[in-house]
Amino acid sequence: MRALFFHKKPKYSRDYPTPKRAEGEALIRVLQAGICNTDIEIVKGYMPFQGVLGHEFVGVVEEGDKTWIGKRVVGEINCPCRRCEYCRQGLGNHCPNRKVLGILGKDGAFADYLTLPMANLHELPTSVSNLQAVFVEPIASAFRILEQVDTGPNDKVAVLGDGKLGLLVAQVMAGTGCELTAIGRHPEKLEILARKKIKTRLVHEGPHQKFDLCIDCTGSPKGLELALDLVRPMGKIVLKSTFASPVPHWFGAGGERLNLSQLVVNEVVLLGSRCGPFKRAIEALQDGAVEVTALVTKVYNLEEAIKAFGLASRKGVLKVVLDMT
Repeated sequence: MRALFFHKKPKYSRDYPTPKRAEGEALIRVLQAGICNTDIEIVKGYMPFQGVLGHEFVGVVEEGDKTWIGKRVVGEINCPCRRCEYCRQGLGNHCPNRKVLGILGKDGAFADYLTLPMANLHELPTSVSNLQAVFVEPIASAFRILEQVDTGPNDKVAVLGDGKLGLLVAQVMAGTGCELTAIGRHPEKLEILARKKIKTRLVHEGPHQKFDLCIDCTGSPKGLELALDLVRPMGKIVLKSTFASPVPHWFGAGGERLNLSQLVVNEVVLLGSRCGPFKRAIEALQDGAVEVTALVTKVYNLEEAIKAFGLASRKGVLKVVLDMT
């Protein structure tokens, strides 16, 4: 099959082995897949992964239980062992033996075919297009925040970062009725949110108010520094950013090491946040609560995967999609 895989650098092949489904898995013909910042960071060394990249996808089931064959699906990316103590406690996304599609031990979606457990699959309604469906996984990640933090109309919330994830998180948080401000560096990206009546400002602009909750979607080590500067005492910071740079390389604006003692002194809660509920993400696309079309920079054929990955890696670019059809 055709595939974009990673071995020291991204490579394209027309003769990559088609995956064989294991018991309980489906073989899925991929229709489209989105290039995520995590894919880019893996190439930089974020995870020791080799194989087919990609985890944001929509496809059609070709092999598996007859109840699934022919259905158009998206899929949750974590494949837990379902036997260990974590799995028995319902913590499959944190299973120490898990594989993660296109990220850890399992070939991903930048190919003609992939395999996933049928327990991971979600059928798509006809009202959600393929291009919209590519965004289900990151939108689910945004909804994960609402499972971790109670947010309502009295809360002042800042979403930091105007990249792909930041624009999605801001739309999800707007649905809570909170007093929301999206903070970024690119007026043209923030305009996407302003058209949805979401308050925005550039990172260097005032007023320098404090927030009850700061959500870091910057994809940069600098994001935590900004969050620490903006969060009020006894407030919360949610980290959504993943990147290759290790913690010791986090620095303040003046080049000094970032002083994490602020977390202690101001009694700030620092919370990591990862994968979330697919059902809520699909519903948000159905009812128009989250709009994604404006986030698509370009769609490439799979044969142009190297070119597509190069564009997606450039600063300022939003979502680049690979089309396998």
